[in-house]
Amino acid sequence: MVMVDNPISTNDPVDEDFLRLADPFRRELLAHCYRMLGSVHDAEDLVQETYLRAWRSYDRFEGRSSLRTWLYRIATRTCLTALESRGRRPLPTGLGGSSSDAADDLVQQPETPWLEPIPDGMVGDERTDPAAIVTSRESMRLALIAAMQHLPPRQRAVLILRDVLQWRAAEVAEALGTSTPAVNSILQRARAQIEQMAPRQEEVVEPATPEQRELLDRYVAAFEDKDVAAIVKLFTSDAVWEMPPFTGWYRSPENIGRLIATQCPAGPGDLRLIPTEANGQPAFGVYMRDDEGVYRPFHLQVLTLTAAGVAHVAAFFDHRLFATFGLPETATRPAAAVDVLTRTSR
Repeated sequence: MVMVDNPISTNDPVDEDFLRLADPFRRELLAHCYRMLGSVHDAEDLVQETYLRAWRSYDRFEGRSSLRTWLYRIATRTCLTALESRGRRPLPTGLGGSSSDAADDLVQQPETPWLEPIPDGMVGDERTDPAAIVTSRESMRLALIAAMQHLPPRQRAVLILRDVLQWRAAEVAEALGTSTPAVNSILQRARAQIEQMAPRQEEVVEPATPEQRELLDRYVAAFEDKDVAAIVKLFTSDAVWEMPPFTGWYRSPENIGRLIATQCPAGPGDLRLIPTEANGQPAFGVYMRDDEGVYRPFHLQVLTLTAAGVAHVAAFFDHRLFATFGLPETATRPAAAVDVLTRTSR
């Protein structure tokens, strides 16, 4: 699994003091930058930049706020500066088009900076407060990160600082160089837009029950057998399937089933699914057998589960993600979905 490297390596006592005090915040700063940017790779770069900026100005840190708050201020400003020259990272559903028909030609748009998932292991919340942990996990849901991408950068920053980090409005105003009334106004607009675009968190479930674990076991078996009829039964009636860099997206189990039956080049036994975790959701590295019989990376699926079944699948065809998620270069045996489910339900 890829982690952010330490950008500072000197023997200066001040530098060592900074690293000792600042390193414990690295994971949560990565999560913060990811929420802002929608890219695990960009977030890693911006965390590096945050630590470099903080190190260079550490001798001027007066301790009027906590070191954690100071680092978040630097990270937020670093992200806002970066976003000045970058567009939003959408999923295909965010491009504005209507649902595609499975019979339509597949169209790729590789030049688009697509939204990326992030491994749970890179941003796992180490706090002991159960409420804080739940808030942190919910704020990483793929659908919410996608919805945040539609907010202007400052609205995005205010929403995250106020609703995820639970900062006071005055603290946010100081961090962003604005007034408290302005922060409250920005937050109101951001919440209204997110309410329209993001799914209700209570509808999303984690695979914590035997029934949900069994559903994912059936999901793995159905894909590895390419049993389209079985796959269709696992989806909710309004399920959505999307797969960047392909621009189309597909609604309804029947339409998704036709897509898999007609557009997926794999046959029965050609796929292997290895479980992982992304954005607080179950995920699978999907491998396809080549002409030599070797299972090589095909795409990474991130699933959204509800009580009624699988409501959404985002299938990412960026093979760099396999290394980011610590997935092997090849797969040689069927996966046991219970491995990921046991870890996720802890």
